[in-house]
Amino acid sequence: MPAESPDVIVIGAGLSGLACALELHEAGRKVIILEAADGPGGRVRTDEVDGFLLDHGFQVYLDAYPTAGRLLDLPKLDLQSFEPGAFVFSGGKLNRVMDVFRRPRHLLASAFAPIGSLFDKMRVAKLRFHLKGLSLAEIAKMEDLSTQDFLKRFGFSDHIIDGFFRSFYGGIFLENELRTSSRMFAFTFKMFTEGSATLPAKGMSEIPKQLAARLPEDQVQYNCTVTNIEGNKVRLAHGQTLSATQIVVATPANVTQTLFPHFPFPKLKWRSVTTLYFSAPKSPLHEATLALNGESRGLINNVAILTDLCSAYAPAGKALVSVSVLGLPDEDKLASNVIQELTSWFGNEVSQWQHLRTYRIPHALPEQIPNPPATPVLDPPYYLCGDYRTSASIEGAIISGQDTARQILAN
Repeated sequence: MPAESPDVIVIGAGLSGLACALELHEAGRKVIILEAADGPGGRVRTDEVDGFLLDHGFQVYLDAYPTAGRLLDLPKLDLQSFEPGAFVFSGGKLNRVMDVFRRPRHLLASAFAPIGSLFDKMRVAKLRFHLKGLSLAEIAKMEDLSTQDFLKRFGFSDHIIDGFFRSFYGGIFLENELRTSSRMFAFTFKMFTEGSATLPAKGMSEIPKQLAARLPEDQVQYNCTVTNIEGNKVRLAHGQTLSATQIVVATPANVTQTLFPHFPFPKLKWRSVTTLYFSAPKSPLHEATLALNGESRGLINNVAILTDLCSAYAPAGKALVSVSVLGLPDEDKLASNVIQELTSWFGNEVSQWQHLRTYRIPHALPEQIPNPPATPVLDPPYYLCGDYRTSASIEGAIISGQDTARQILAN
């Protein structure tokens, strides 16, 4: 630990805590981050397993994020882009549905794909132009509905809602009932139209690693679990106590509630996801396009062949397949059941795939309901930040961290 007491203690080295600490450090404040895990990132982590890069759940970085884009050095991340569109498994086959404004060569295939009507696809174009014409501030002031109600009000049929939006946004919101706020839907839809879903070439963990590397090494302390906060003092699990003028709690909301057990936090639900990784001799798609489950049955929500995007995700001669299953289904025979389901998508070649690892993530994403209750504000010296206070996204986490730092600097 640094010999001098810091001005600010930040608890948590997720994206929000890192963004907050970096803003304070660059303003000349003495900051220390205390992180319970052995590295930065919080929910954005990557493991290396036998030469494969396994992100903790299938995640993407949207390169149109304005605030995150200003903070990060995007060229150094070597972002690799997914194709703007998807294959939708429906009627026993994969049907291509692309953003024809960016991929006009797929106009006919997309127009005649049995995913929604031609009028639905015209409404997608209408929605694209409508949201591109709105600023993010205007989107934040829109009437807040559930995403399903918003889509129905916009005129989309049940056919395209059930066959496309539930699976595509199920992978983003981690729920396919489309209960998530329509403001969040509009924000992410706008980001998809203005940019691409990407992955850093060396895994999602490169994002928090880049932020942590911009702080002095002794200002980020790992394997430091905070057990208690009292006054301006923070007690660690190994018994040490630190003090600071301000204390920022940048932990997930469920952890924050344990640190302030008597504060009346509004009840916050979490979205869960299970991600399975498989090694394959070759890609079943041979292009960086997401595959979605367009049917109202089965375990799988979406499939991504990560090596079609970034070859570094697997050893030479291997393909890495990521499969997302919403929720936390029983692990018994889950991998074999997923393989059986994938056989109907990609054929008998799936029998050669080898299961690498399963990630069960109970606290993957805070729920984002329409018109949520106000997020709590603590009295100084305490400050809270995290994506649950803004929007459940990389962009939201960074905005929350920077906003918190600016509140401290203004006092």
